[in-house]
Amino acid sequence: MLDLMASTGTGTFHLEISKLGFRRMFPMSTPLSRIQITCGLRNGPRKPMWRSRVLSTEAIQAVQSLKLAKDSSSKLDQVFCTKLSRLLKADLEDTLAELRRQNELDLALKVFNFVRKEPWYVPDLSLFNDMIMMLGKKKMIEKVEQLFIEMKSEGLDPDARTYTELIGAYFRADMVSKAMDTYELMKASAYVPDKLTLTILIRNLEKAGEEALSEQIKEECAEYFDNPKKFLEEVERKFPKRKSLVII
Repeated sequence: MLDLMASTGTGTFHLEISKLGFRRMFPMSTPLSRIQITCGLRNGPRKPMWRSRVLSTEAIQAVQSLKLAKDSSSKLDQVFCTKLSRLLKADLEDTLAELRRQNELDLALKVFNFVRKEPWYVPDLSLFNDMIMMLGKKKMIEKVEQLFIEMKSEGLDPDARTYTELIGAYFRADMVSKAMDTYELMKASAYVPDKLTLTILIRNLEKAGEEALSEQIKEECAEYFDNPKKFLEEVERKFPKRKSLVII
């Protein structure tokens, strides 16, 4: 028998699952919409029990067709006209997500631009952030910056993740000064750098030999965290500095 306990706004309820069936015990006045059951093996935040979305047959076929046609512009155009144009919104979005997952950068860019021309399209910051991240990993800085411009032209303002992805992209391309300029722009935009942003800055500045800038970022941590010492200790523990090897 499995005994689960979940919290609601007015109290708790138990759910006992046995071979004979279900027995629920919770205040009958509790709305079902407020009841959520989660499970996990460790303490702390627990993941919901629902499964991730499964690609439809149409989306799978679209991805396969695009990959088969990617070396021929004429065949690729045909796939867009005959297959992608017929996809439902959810399937088209899943096709784009799957191409990103498979690291099909060129195809993902083409589908992304195709999505933005659909009549149902509404400017979506999360989509832009995903594409900026993908381009940044490939050190395609010109396209990253172009996408940033297009994002703003669609009326979207960058958020904390946008700035963090830009900073990471610049560091991958060894463009330290631009990474720092983006960090300053982030602060000027009233976004508070989080642990991920500051960790990226500290790690990459140390890797680039910019010790003075790294120390500056560490000092600024006091402005963002109640316990900056603990945060810096965690960064040092997870990403220890490499000691140089001296051969005598």
